[in-house]
Amino acid sequence: MTAVDTEDDTKWKSGVLSALSGIGKKESVKVKKLRKLVLLSLQMDEDDKVAKKEFKRVVKALEDDGELKIDAEGLVKLKKSSGKKRKSKGETLAECTKKQKHSDNNNDKSDETQPGQPSEQEEASPEEKNKPCQGNPSGVTRLFLGNLPFAVDEASLEAFLPAHVTHIKWITDKETGKFYGSAFIEMETSISAAKAVAMAGSQLMGRPLKVNFAPSRPGDIWPPVKKVISGGSTGQAGGSGIKAMSEKPETCTKLFAGNCSYEIDDDAITKFFGNVESEVKAVRWLHHKDSGDFKGCGYVEFWNTEACEKAATLNGKTLLGRPIRLDWAE
Repeated sequence: MTAVDTEDDTKWKSGVLSALSGIGKKESVKVKKLRKLVLLSLQMDEDDKVAKKEFKRVVKALEDDGELKIDAEGLVKLKKSSGKKRKSKGETLAECTKKQKHSDNNNDKSDETQPGQPSEQEEASPEEKNKPCQGNPSGVTRLFLGNLPFAVDEASLEAFLPAHVTHIKWITDKETGKFYGSAFIEMETSISAAKAVAMAGSQLMGRPLKVNFAPSRPGDIWPPVKKVISGGSTGQAGGSGIKAMSEKPETCTKLFAGNCSYEIDDDAITKFFGNVESEVKAVRWLHHKDSGDFKGCGYVEFWNTEACEKAATLNGKTLLGRPIRLDWAE
């Protein structure tokens, strides 16, 4: 980033670089997916044409600056700095760049950080991982997240939080598999945990997030063996299948359909449910009041509750390239 960047430019560039650094082991990501992650992290509508243009402009600027690369297939990845060691996933490239500039100016010294103030680390040793720091005097790295949106998944959460999440445990009902809207996460360091807790109240998909330190109790198996546990195989908190849905109202004949492709129409959804012999009676798609843009969701009504139940078995199945999210509706 240059000194002439406006505050808005800095916000956009930071959003793009943070999303890229949070991809994890995947070295590259498609432009459209990156745009979705960035707009989500900046709390913007995915269909906002102005936002899309701004994203495109910023990505081009970062490419010109040599901070990222876009190949012929439209895959974006961070560029490794010449002669520099690649930083860990827990540190955004923006922060790496800042530290590299300090190094180039022979000014990258530990005494620049005030005692107890959080500072980024290239790698966290076991001793450093839980080191007390400002905002986290106990060095806790396990956090509780509450008021999460149902549509949250590993990628969107990683893009939203300011540092790398190493483990996620979605909290779901043992009997039904229904997502409770909360989770326990493990951050890479005590410093990144402090930064995440400082974001309490920030909105993720329109919901103010609750973030608290949640040290594990004696005897707890933490962190879990798998990076993501509970929820769907793709990392979605709500999981898939009927068990992941809410309790079915008696004689229910209507389903909420979310995470729909923006190419969806009445014919496509009718054919989709026709695969399980569920005849659609009516479809009502939801649109933004101000712009009229499609929200990617809607309600589908069936002729009887039996057909509705059959249709519900398709929860989590792929429709036009996306796993559809279904739930009972009154």
